[in-house]
Amino acid sequence: MEYVQERVTTLHALTDHRPDAPTGRAAVVVPMTEREYGTLAADRVLTALEAVDPARVIVPLRAPAERVGPFADWLDGFDVTVEPLWCGGPRLTELLAARGLDGSRGKGRDVWLGLGRALEEEFVVVHDADTKTYSPEFVTRLLFPLAHGHEFSKGYYARVEDGALYGRLFRLFFRPLVRALADATERREAGVLEYLDSFRYALAGEFAATTDLVSRLRVQRGWGLEVGTLGETFAHAGFAGSAQVDLGRYEHDHRSVDGPTGLADMSRAVGEATLRAVEGAGVEIEYDALADRYREAADGLIRGYETDAAFNGLDYDRAAEREQVATYADALGPPGPDTRLPAWRDAPVTPAEIADAARADLAAVRESGSGSPDRSDQRAGDIDRPRRADSGADAAPGED
Repeated sequence: MEYVQERVTTLHALTDHRPDAPTGRAAVVVPMTEREYGTLAADRVLTALEAVDPARVIVPLRAPAERVGPFADWLDGFDVTVEPLWCGGPRLTELLAARGLDGSRGKGRDVWLGLGRALEEEFVVVHDADTKTYSPEFVTRLLFPLAHGHEFSKGYYARVEDGALYGRLFRLFFRPLVRALADATERREAGVLEYLDSFRYALAGEFAATTDLVSRLRVQRGWGLEVGTLGETFAHAGFAGSAQVDLGRYEHDHRSVDGPTGLADMSRAVGEATLRAVEGAGVEIEYDALADRYREAADGLIRGYETDAAFNGLDYDRAAEREQVATYADALGPPGPDTRLPAWRDAPVTPAEIADAARADLAAVRESGSGSPDRSDQRAGDIDRPRRADSGADAAPGED
C-alpha cells in the first residue's frame, strides 16, 4: 500500500489537501547561481513564495561582481522579503579567511551561509531554484512535520520525465552503495545504514528543519550536502525526529554523466560524504571489496528498474545504466580530508558578521555602478538575461 510507513515517518500525498504549516515562523533558503538569474524556473519559485509569505527568503548568490547588482535588483522586484547574500564578495571572503573558514566553494558552503542567517527564525526550509514544477505546497508540506514534533523533514518525489527514469545518481549510485554496505555489516539494531536507506530520495535538495537542529549540523562544502546533512541529522535527531514528505510531481534540470559538472564528479563528493557519515557512526568498511559489492547491488537494482520502466511504458537503456555504474564504481574509496564547515553553534564567526560583510559587499557593487540598470520592476520573460556561464564546480542545483 502506498501509505505504508518507513523507519522514518513517511507522509504521503494521498489527497489534494494542503496542510497548515507555520510559514510565518520560517525562513526559506534558496541558493542561486548566475544560471538562475531571470529564468522562468527561478521566477516561478519566487512568485510561489509570495503566496507562501514566509518570515523571509534568504538567497545565497554565487555570481561574478558584474552580475550581482542586477541579480539583487531583480530579487527586489518580488513581493516577499528577500535577503540576497553574495557568497563571493571580497569582505565576506576576507572575513571567512581570517576566521579559518576559507577553502573550496560550492553549493554546500552557500547553503551554510544562508542557514546561519536563517537561525533568527524558528524553522528553515531549503530547496533549489531550478524547479520547473514548483508549488507553494512544497513549503507547507515540508514544514508540517516540524509543527508536529519532528526536527527534520525531507522531500521525496518520483523522477520520471520525458518518458524515462531520472534520479540516476540516487538510483544507480547512492542506493546500491548503501545496500552494499548494509549487506557487509553485522548489526544488532537499526543504525545509520538503515536510516539512510529509509529515505525514498536521499539526494533530494528539499528539506526543512528546526533552527535548533540546524545550529548543530556540520555542513559539506559541495555536492555532498544532502547526504552529509542526513548523516548529521541521524546523529542529532535519529529515526524518531525525522520525517519524509511526498512533494508530488517535481521536475528540474538534468546533468550529463561526464564533464566538469557531471554526475561522475558529483558521485565522488556524494560517495565521500556517504562513507564519512557511515564511518562516523561507527561502521567499519572493507574498502577492498566495496566496489565489487556495489556493482553486484547495482546490477540487481537495474533489473528491477528495467522491469518497472517496461511496466510503465517508459524508455530504458540497460547498457547505458550499467556504464554509469562502472563510472561510479571508480569514485569509491576512503574519504579524503574532512573539510566540512562547523556547526553554527561552534562557528568562529557569527551570522550577524556574515550579514554585515555581505551587505557591505553588495552595497559597494551597487555604488560602483558596475552592474546594469535597476530591473526591479521586471520579471522573467522581459528581462535581458545574462550569459549562461558555468559558475563553478557545482554551479547548477539539482541532482541530474
